[in-house]
Amino acid sequence: SDGVINGKQAIEKVVERYNQNQNYFACIIDWKMPEMDGIETTRWIRKAVGNDIPIIIISAYDWSYIEQDARAAGADAFISKPLFRSRLTKVFDELLYGVKEEEPKDDSPLLEISDINLSGRRTLLVEDNALNAEIAKEILEMTGITVEIANNGLDAVDKISSSADGYYDIVFMDIQMPKMNGYEAVRAIRSINREYCKQIPIIAMTANDFDDDVQTALAAGMNGHMAKPLNFKNLANNLKIFLE
Repeated sequence: SDGVINGKQAIEKVVERYNQNQNYFACIIDWKMPEMDGIETTRWIRKAVGNDIPIIIISAYDWSYIEQDARAAGADAFISKPLFRSRLTKVFDELLYGVKEEEPKDDSPLLEISDINLSGRRTLLVEDNALNAEIAKEILEMTGITVEIANNGLDAVDKISSSADGYYDIVFMDIQMPKMNGYEAVRAIRSINREYCKQIPIIAMTANDFDDDVQTALAAGMNGHMAKPLNFKNLANNLKIFLE
């Protein structure tokens, strides 16, 4: 396997192997990259070498947001970050053998982001990864809500403790962060002797949705829990539950 750091290099590598009659088994391309994103890279690869190479797009957030454009560009499959071996194996089986597991049905009524109007409201997004924070900010802003970003737990505690009562309507808190993780941050916020700090809704964001993680988040003082990558409909429902 080969690795490159941007779309231009990816195209060059694919074309080089194609001309040597040594095609890659598959290309795994990140959606968010500087200069040329994953969709544009996919489009150029398809123009250069046709449809013989499976292309898998990976994304840190709900890929339904980009699925239509990615499919049109020539993407064959999608995997959400973090990248787990089991999920990668499943996608390879689908591409190689046409093996596709039935997705579990969910008949619960779920909202769309477009159903929520939060103009005039404000959220604090606590996320140490700049790219993840920018993507989540764009998603949240679809509701009209104003988004401010804290880069770590300590920054989040400072922002909330120094803000006026009611300044933030809700907080989305990543768990794995330097200086002060999400659990430590929410405990610090809840310990501040102000009703605002004790009552503000705080939603945990973690890389998985295991029961232990959910219970730990609730025990630490969170009001809810969301697994990464953020699912648009789950996000919309959390916003409705706590803000409408």
